[in-house]
Amino acid sequence: MPQLSDATRGRILYGGDYNPEQWPEEVWLDDVRLMKEARVNSVTLGVFSWAKLEPRPGVRDFGWLDRLMDLMHDNGIGVVLATPTASPPPWLGRLHPETLPRDEDGRVEWWGGRQHFSHSSEAYRRYAAAITEDLAGRYGSHPALTMWHINNEYCTFDWGDEAAGRFRRWLHHKYGTLDALNTAWGTAFWSQGYGDWEEVLPPRHAHYFKNPTHVLDFKRFTSDMLLECYAAERDIVRRHTPHAPVTSNFMPLWVGQDAWRWADEEDVVSVDLYPDPRDPLGAQSGALVQDMTRSQARGPWVLMEQAAGPVNWRGVNHPKPRGLNRLWSLQAVARGADAVCYFQWRQSRQGAEKFHSGMVSHAGEEGRTYQEVKQLGAELHTIGAEVTGSHSTSDIAILHDWHSWWAGAQDGRLSTHVDHPDILRAWHRALWEAHLTTDFAHPEHDLTRYRLVVAPQLYLLTDAAIENLLAYVRGGGTLVCGFLTGIADEDDRVRPGGMDARLRELFGIRTLHEWWPLDAGETAQCDGFRGTLWSEEIEAESAATTVPYKGGELDGLPAVLHKGRAWYVSTLPEPEALRELLLRIAGDAGARPVLDGLPERVEAVRRGDLLFVLNHGREAVTVDVPGTHRDLLTGETVTGRLTLARYGVAVLRP
Repeated sequence: MPQLSDATRGRILYGGDYNPEQWPEEVWLDDVRLMKEARVNSVTLGVFSWAKLEPRPGVRDFGWLDRLMDLMHDNGIGVVLATPTASPPPWLGRLHPETLPRDEDGRVEWWGGRQHFSHSSEAYRRYAAAITEDLAGRYGSHPALTMWHINNEYCTFDWGDEAAGRFRRWLHHKYGTLDALNTAWGTAFWSQGYGDWEEVLPPRHAHYFKNPTHVLDFKRFTSDMLLECYAAERDIVRRHTPHAPVTSNFMPLWVGQDAWRWADEEDVVSVDLYPDPRDPLGAQSGALVQDMTRSQARGPWVLMEQAAGPVNWRGVNHPKPRGLNRLWSLQAVARGADAVCYFQWRQSRQGAEKFHSGMVSHAGEEGRTYQEVKQLGAELHTIGAEVTGSHSTSDIAILHDWHSWWAGAQDGRLSTHVDHPDILRAWHRALWEAHLTTDFAHPEHDLTRYRLVVAPQLYLLTDAAIENLLAYVRGGGTLVCGFLTGIADEDDRVRPGGMDARLRELFGIRTLHEWWPLDAGETAQCDGFRGTLWSEEIEAESAATTVPYKGGELDGLPAVLHKGRAWYVSTLPEPEALRELLLRIAGDAGARPVLDGLPERVEAVRRGDLLFVLNHGREAVTVDVPGTHRDLLTGETVTGRLTLARYGVAVLRP
């Protein structure tokens, strides 16, 4: 199987989406000049070019792309060639309205935007395969080609009739019989029993709450159908170019894809990342996505899209202050990225994203954005050979599972204030602010190499996952779980006792009497800290060590339980308290920060033999760095102490 290294070839790939069809051809030569000045060595072509490539059904216009591929190769710039299937041309929707997705109310999602395709449509799949086949046949041997990019940000749901047919076939394959489906879905409730497969529909608009397991399976089905679309195009380009790696870009923590399963089907894992420059936790948000993507890739990965400046889809779209683009780009490299790319190269003058920044902004080559892009390109060129292909290791894993998220997000849950991604961010934040680096893992993955495993929230756990956690603790690992973990099985059936009995025994819980969700802004006083969002009425075994609630209905009952190497936290401690708790547990487990005594908002990350030190603050800081190092960015020798300017970065080699 081809790998990312087949595309990087000892360099950090640097560039981004290039949409030259938006510009007169005389601009192309100027683009190439600016790319070379900025050390751009990779561009992605064709992401949204279907109407240009196939202006009418079966008609092909490749001449412009031929010239671009040759132009890129002649100037030493590699091409990540995209299949254009994320945005079908208007003629496809007009001639084949069945290719257009329908929402849960039955309304058609028309052309005029993007991602307007039904993943279940035979006609869509046929036309997508045809254009992919012709692209691969024409450019598979072109020397500019380095990688394939399939579609873009797969993110469509479809509740239409063709999707309904595929959904029934998917369910028949999963369950075999209607009796098994009725049992799994619990259709005895509300007289929902199905007697004929034709009665089974996607979970469309309903008068009251939908069956949660029905909804869960539809989310599983949607991820699988999108994956089928990806795999069909991937297999076509692989047949023509078995040497070229294939990817499709994830959106971070998007609800519609089981990214663990998707990552296993990709040669290269890539992601789009757009933290808000005004978010005080923007750096931590980026670190979370980078940690998750590296873990899905099991090594180096691709930052496929980021913004050089502002985006255009927030309520207020702030630019990046001077130096922040460089800082966040190098943060991605520190956490495993072997490619730093943008949407897009040149800022559009028309269309829905004309206020979304580009590497060359409306200010042109004299603008600050391009000047910073040029500086970053030079630095990535300098460190590329030292960084590319190297791995990061961590003693801590955070567990995350899309199926658990999907199940826990049902309409009839106990608190709408409890949001799985928010819980995940809170626990990652606590570890990040404690200067502890982390991987992510699925609860059924091999966890034996980690000193500490934390499960912020895993509402749904399979029996295999539970046995895996038990084996991990029996083998000497330390496990910390947050509230609402181990509540339901894979069919979203609540386990007897309100939590799996094996987990109750592991944590020292005799009885889980009641869940006590908290109102917005409400806190639960505990011994030494305050809890938020949630609390639980738990009776502990005598063998468990506890931290009690103080006052109220739960006075004296355990807020935190600790039995051997297993911990259970029945609330969400406020940020400082959660940080201190996890830092103490990690220390006892033998997990340590990369550097001791780091100032606030400074992170240190090891990648291979290199030490990245990044200042996310707006003031200069001094950092103690034991030993003598050479800063690859400046060439200077660093002995004992390091001073970083605001948003400063050092890449240190011993």
